[in-house]
Amino acid sequence: MKNLSYSFIFSSLLALTAIGSGCKKDWLSPAPENTLIQTDSTFLDANNAEKFVHSCYNWTTQWGQHVFSWIGMSSITSDDADKGSDPGDLGADKDQMDALSYGPTSLSVLEVWEANYTGIGRCNQAIDNVPKFIDAGLDASLANRLVGEAKFLRAYFYFNLVRCYGDIPKIARVYTGEEAAQIYEDYSNTPRAEIYALIEQDLKDASAVLPLKSQYATKDVGRATKGAADALLAKVYLYQSKWNECLTACNDVINSGEYELESDFSLIWRQSHENGAESIFEIEGQNGAEGWGIGGYFVTQGARGPVTGGYNGWGFNTPTDDLEAAFEADDVRKAATMYYVGQTLWDGAVVESASNSKYNYKAYASQSQEANYDSWWSGKNIRIMRLGEVLLMKAEAANEQGNSGDAIAALNQIRNRAGLGNTTASSQSDLREAIRQERRVEMAMEHDRFFDLVRTGRAGTVLRAHGKNFVDGKHEVFPIPQKHIDLSAGKLKQNSGY
Repeated sequence: MKNLSYSFIFSSLLALTAIGSGCKKDWLSPAPENTLIQTDSTFLDANNAEKFVHSCYNWTTQWGQHVFSWIGMSSITSDDADKGSDPGDLGADKDQMDALSYGPTSLSVLEVWEANYTGIGRCNQAIDNVPKFIDAGLDASLANRLVGEAKFLRAYFYFNLVRCYGDIPKIARVYTGEEAAQIYEDYSNTPRAEIYALIEQDLKDASAVLPLKSQYATKDVGRATKGAADALLAKVYLYQSKWNECLTACNDVINSGEYELESDFSLIWRQSHENGAESIFEIEGQNGAEGWGIGGYFVTQGARGPVTGGYNGWGFNTPTDDLEAAFEADDVRKAATMYYVGQTLWDGAVVESASNSKYNYKAYASQSQEANYDSWWSGKNIRIMRLGEVLLMKAEAANEQGNSGDAIAALNQIRNRAGLGNTTASSQSDLREAIRQERRVEMAMEHDRFFDLVRTGRAGTVLRAHGKNFVDGKHEVFPIPQKHIDLSAGKLKQNSGY
């Protein structure tokens, strides 16, 4: 049959490369346009099925997905982080992220959009193609698991997009050559409620077929699990104020017996504790024989100055004075969240001098005590979801339903681990503020603060008080990249205010 490949259509429209991007395997190269394909040998070997899903995981380590632009949009925009670095080093547009002066042509806005849609394209390919290998001998249960992993990752990519941009295109399948016009029709603003519905269904499907964390073999550590699907589903419900559904999903994770709080908060971000007791999902930095996976995440946030016994860095995304002041006096999390010039770090390294007074300790990579290829290519993981966040989501959902007992119990688990006493809050309104405060210091520098402020309706008040020019009705979402409005021939409409 005639087959105009999905990656050809999608890359033509989005200026992206779908599944063939960055892959060394010739079998992933799409056929030329309008080529008649008699037999595709790819589907004769069941071992190839897993490679479709590997390409989805591989994309999570890429520069545009979790590194500089994502740091700018998810962290530097908030009151947790300043641009950092030298005043004259703008990091392409990180000064715009800090000042909320970005626009439709800002690089970060474009890169985050394109990265997540490329990830979605890879997931669509996996979801569509993996079942085809059953005829080649692929075990049906393994096929279901692999599709579940791809659906989890597609949901994750879409969640990033919908909370960044609002109403976005819904591209949830592979298009054939006969549907070239349809993809242009679909590349328009889909209401966010419909995007959330897709995300929810993907995560429910994933939860139904994915193993528990403990059920994976050692070689498969880091793959998406049932707990990861349930935790992300809880977060998706949280963003929509679906409190009962959020509470149920949180309890599914907590009651699974698969996770427990790390007793020492500072160890969560050490390589020695990757995929540890508290971990629910991480971006894997070590990729076996293929080498180091994550380039630039840690060095872009490292101290900008001489570091004896350690790596220096670019100095971006530095903790603010406001965040520093948010920690209570005895909170052990402060020392695990930021480090200072002149301080001897956990591995013996010392920041002798630097452009900024403090840096993000959660993004510190040790030169002497952790496995890194060099300062750029790190073998460390990026933490995405952990039990600490699930407990805070449970506290918030329970409190909004008027269940103060469960809210206080979950909140106190977090506070006690931090070395603090039980909360003194008891009324629903006081508990709401206590939970918000606890979420800020527990999750500081973990790429959620800006979105938390938006979803709770506090972004304008908080960020204007912090000196940022937040415009209500505009800055709740980022602009749609102008490049893609142009590529859509105007079908894709710009967000209000841009």
